[in-house]
Amino acid sequence: MRHIISILLQNEAGALARVANLFSTRGYNIESLNVAPTNNELVSRLTLVTRGSNAVIDQISKQLVKLVDVVNIVDMTDGDHIERELALFKLQLHEAGRDELSGMVSDFGARILDDHQGHFTVELIGGSHDIDRFMVSVAECADILTVVRSGAMAVARGAPILTPT
Repeated sequence: MRHIISILLQNEAGALARVANLFSTRGYNIESLNVAPTNNELVSRLTLVTRGSNAVIDQISKQLVKLVDVVNIVDMTDGDHIERELALFKLQLHEAGRDELSGMVSDFGARILDDHQGHFTVELIGGSHDIDRFMVSVAECADILTVVRSGAMAVARGAPILTPT
């Protein structure tokens, strides 16, 4: 099962490497990874996506908590949350593909950021499944030259559940 794990960790050199090393040495795969500072300059939020049974994710969480840099951790998949991902697509349209692209952009709530010499850059923000569906749809009217995806980011609905302790 797919899990989004949100981790608050000390904003120090090597903290990310220690988290990644934990996954690597135990043979766990990280599907996506985002790290950015929070409003507290001493703490960063790391959001990662991995797959595994509940028992495997529980084991990962227990091992992560033992890392000295980890302040707090929560599996966002356990609760009601909002998930988003940013994707940028560099496209070269097939003949007469402009109208189709305009329709898809509108349907998916995407934006055309640039149209330079027949190459379109399109931005889409949505759930991972929305981005996957857009990629399949847009391939019908354009050649996909480049895809850049941020990976999943998630936040709990309502009151914060992940705060520095």
